[in-house]
Amino acid sequence: MKKLLHCFTLVTATFCTAQLGTNIPNTKIGGENSKWTFGGNAGLGGAFGSNGSGTTLYITPRVGYKLMENMEGGVAGNLSWSNSKYFSSTTVGVGPFVNYYFGRNFFASTMLQEFFFNQNDKFNNFKYSGNETALYVGGGYMQQLGEHTYMQLGGMYNVLYNSNKSIFGGAFIPNIGIVYGL
Repeated sequence: MKKLLHCFTLVTATFCTAQLGTNIPNTKIGGENSKWTFGGNAGLGGAFGSNGSGTTLYITPRVGYKLMENMEGGVAGNLSWSNSKYFSSTTVGVGPFVNYYFGRNFFASTMLQEFFFNQNDKFNNFKYSGNETALYVGGGYMQQLGEHTYMQLGGMYNVLYNSNKSIFGGAFIPNIGIVYGL
């Protein structure tokens, strides 16, 4: 039941995403001729019920560099924190990504993340720490919001996911975020 509650909290947090944008003035690292891109997303989720309430917070910043007009590579981070009456968890992830853009309407993406986590089962007084590698492949749709700002909607699949060993509830993750600098 605790694992189900935790999975529900993570899914809720994913769908209750608040996007972060960057309003960078016309400078060398963020101007019209810049090759740098910035973005990410943040979220807040919760699960409530008779088994105790839970809260999840996360932030996923990213910094990229345009390798070609339609291709960027960079580094993405991930920080998530969950807490409930029976369970708490902190996860930090970091790794490279590559995005390819099709006419600024669609994108394909690959991202390798190394996750480091600490989990605390408060009910059974059990603590666990470890790491897990994820290789995400996916893509989606882009909607222009401003001159150099886009919202990305899509999904990614972890091709290294093993349901018997993973700390994650599934291999598929929906993606909603903002990127500035394209």
